[in-house]
Amino acid sequence: MTPLVVDLADLGRDDVALAGGKGASLGELLRAGIRVPPGFVVATGAFRTAVAALDLGARVAALDPDDGDAVRDACADLRAAVESAPLPGDVVAAVTGAYRRLARPEADPPVAVRSSATGEDGAADSFAGVQDTYLRVRGEDAVLRDVRRCWASLYGVDSVTYRLRRGIPETDLAMAVVVQRMVDARSSGVMFTRSPRTGDRSVVAIDASWGLGSAVVGGDVTPDSFVASKVTGEITRRTVATKLRRHEPDPAGEGVVESDVPDELRDVPAVTDEEIGELVALARRVEAHHGCAQDVEWAIDAEGIVLLQSRPETVWAAKDAAAPTTAAPAARAFDHVLHALGGARRTEA
Repeated sequence: MTPLVVDLADLGRDDVALAGGKGASLGELLRAGIRVPPGFVVATGAFRTAVAALDLGARVAALDPDDGDAVRDACADLRAAVESAPLPGDVVAAVTGAYRRLARPEADPPVAVRSSATGEDGAADSFAGVQDTYLRVRGEDAVLRDVRRCWASLYGVDSVTYRLRRGIPETDLAMAVVVQRMVDARSSGVMFTRSPRTGDRSVVAIDASWGLGSAVVGGDVTPDSFVASKVTGEITRRTVATKLRRHEPDPAGEGVVESDVPDELRDVPAVTDEEIGELVALARRVEAHHGCAQDVEWAIDAEGIVLLQSRPETVWAAKDAAAPTTAAPAARAFDHVLHALGGARRTEA
């Protein structure tokens, strides 16, 4: 039988059909010996069991992505249907049991509930930022509620339109959900194992800010920005931003709030040079393990650096794939040399 929940430690890169892109990636990071928050995945089998009678794929496939009004109306109906569908008893038992095991010895610990679609975070297609994430969720009922909301986000307007325009079939599409212990992050951010601006493979580009990473990923703050050599670790460019706002745990106990950064921290780098060195070393490990450039989310808590996600970098990978693989033949062999020298002079200029 297909499992309804799976521990992250039991997953790897080949488990996308079971755990979605995010879940499989997190399990693979654990296999590589990299620290990630503990958690479990509500597997795609739970999603299929819960929505089997709703005929969701056929309803999406019938839509025209250019008819915005029809897509919006249909998506509202689809999301409502998923969120209100009764949960099968075995799904409820599996999810609540996994949450209780994750909670020990603490009662109702805060968790992140994160969408993990089967078509997500691949080298060719990336749904990053299209599906839903809920932070600092507490209690069994709240976890079940937000698992369903993550399932429903597969039928959000942006997600459906993206799939229709890309021609991604609905037949095998499903949503897993990652449930992880929340990280009490002092600082968070993203890093790319090749420059997102130039495509340079020899550097790691790091963005960092105070508090939870949702502020950086969501574009709510202007983060500090660093570029470091992947070979030597030398920081070759640094820009320290004035960081006015940050995301932090809601004092009420659940959810996240935006608050002011204390005056004494606003113009202070959110990461030290030593931490940048550790991030660069992690970037090299992750890239080497996956064999391609990566887009990584990270946080720093009292125990050090923890990775929250790693997925293939897609922008420059697509440009590389579209580039000619062989040089056009020259009239004379020496023309290749002249062309190279000319390119070098233009670069120096």
